[in-house]
Amino acid sequence: MPRVAVVTGGTRGIGRAISEALKSAGYTVAATYIGNDEAARALATETGIHTFKFDVSDFKACEAGVQRIEAELGAIDILVNNAGITRDAVLHRMTPEQWSAVIACNLTSCFNMCRLVIEGMRARGFGRIVNIGSINGQAGQYGQVNYAAAKSGIHGFTKALAQESAAKGITVNAIAPGYIDTEMVRAVPEDVLKKIVARIPIGRLGHADEIARGVLFLVADEATFITGSTISINGGQHMY
Repeated sequence: MPRVAVVTGGTRGIGRAISEALKSAGYTVAATYIGNDEAARALATETGIHTFKFDVSDFKACEAGVQRIEAELGAIDILVNNAGITRDAVLHRMTPEQWSAVIACNLTSCFNMCRLVIEGMRARGFGRIVNIGSINGQAGQYGQVNYAAAKSGIHGFTKALAQESAAKGITVNAIAPGYIDTEMVRAVPEDVLKKIVARIPIGRLGHADEIARGVLFLVADEATFITGSTISINGGQHMY
């Protein structure tokens, strides 16, 4: 039986590229989402990938969602924590709601989902967890204290869980994308985008499928000796 892989925020952007790459590699894929029903329907229709709607920042919703996925598809062997949002503002103008929303969606979701799959992975002696961080969690970014804190937290979370899980055949790694040619980045004003690209040594934005290839490498059955690592895929913009 193919291994079951869950990708949070898996119906658009980087998440969709990861979902499609895993499906093409022979995994049974469940892509979770919360807001865009049209994108989820398009993904399911075009690729046959299973989609599940629930809020990954809510533990009870995750509990019900994981139960549904496992009832329909089987035990979860691979988890990619990709879901994330931005609520940008400089700290002296940031609201508690902007802070809490980003921490909940980007960081607490990793706890929620990992907590609900880790016991099964430990019992079966196999698991692959990949958490999607960010260059801005490594280097910081003006106007993104909340986002940078959440993504930086992901990197620490990854290292700690990797240590706890290594003896049980579970690897836990992170990928820190740089600026990727997604809908969110394309919405940046052209003059600002030019300045961003000018700081990337390779001279272009990244592509979502380049992040997906990194995920495929880390979730392979053979990737047993890589854990607690963060792979930076950023065109050389930040060498960490």
